[in-house]
Amino acid sequence: MCLGVPGRIVAIDADDPWLGTVDFDGVRRPVCLAYTPEARLGDHVIVHVGFAISRVDEEEAARTFAVLRAIPGALAGELGPER
Repeated sequence: MCLGVPGRIVAIDADDPWLGTVDFDGVRRPVCLAYTPEARLGDHVIVHVGFAISRVDEEEAARTFAVLRAIPGALAGELGPER
């Protein structure tokens, strides 16, 4: 199953503003920000297969993440093992 997972942008590459780091409840992954040029540091985005596809507010991100946490294995399947 492929899901769009909410996360918070914690870094944007100074040399490549289309590349950022997104925190998914403690798991950080590199993410392409090209499809969300309006996204800024601290914003919450929905990420699908490594691409931020939309911005969401913090409350919506929290609600969505709570649902994903309740599904056994959903986050591990989408985010992979924590590094």
